[in-house]
Amino acid sequence: MQRRQGRVNAGLLLLLYQISQIGLQNIPPVTLGVIALNIFLFLNPVRPLSEVCISVNEAIYKKNWQRLLLSPFHHADDWHLYYNMISMLWKGIMLEKKLKSIWFAYIIAVFSVLIGVVYMVLEFLLVKILDDPSYGMSCGVGFSGVLFALKVLNNHYNPGRVSTVLGLRISSTYACWVELVAIHLIAPG
Repeated sequence: MQRRQGRVNAGLLLLLYQISQIGLQNIPPVTLGVIALNIFLFLNPVRPLSEVCISVNEAIYKKNWQRLLLSPFHHADDWHLYYNMISMLWKGIMLEKKLKSIWFAYIIAVFSVLIGVVYMVLEFLLVKILDDPSYGMSCGVGFSGVLFALKVLNNHYNPGRVSTVLGLRISSTYACWVELVAIHLIAPG
């Protein structure tokens, strides 16, 4: 899990362009802050990705709990950052206005840690049930888990909508789960 150095970050440039098109004044403060933090940590990572990614082996067995806080805010590459932050931008604009900034910030903080805990529990169960220690070594970074949780929350606050996933029209209530499976099948890494 190594980020390529010394290249143009097209995904980052496109993200900055998209933000400029919306306008900083139109982005609620917590949403803008989360995006800024993710961009900052992409450009200035706290540690290499292999030292911030979350896994059963690192967090549970080696008791490296700081990974719960670091892994959601680090991204594998500029396109990973782009897709996550564009999704954060859209969901943040919708939810932060509805929930207000303080409550939205609290939700982001809780989801950021809770998603890592859920990830480790699921991976730990796979290790035990399948008797396959490789699941304990699987290491992940990124904001995707938080975004899926926000999508479920958004569907709760905006019921009755229809989403298109891989060309299929699906109730937004189920779309986040279909997207999760589709993403895993399309890009399992």
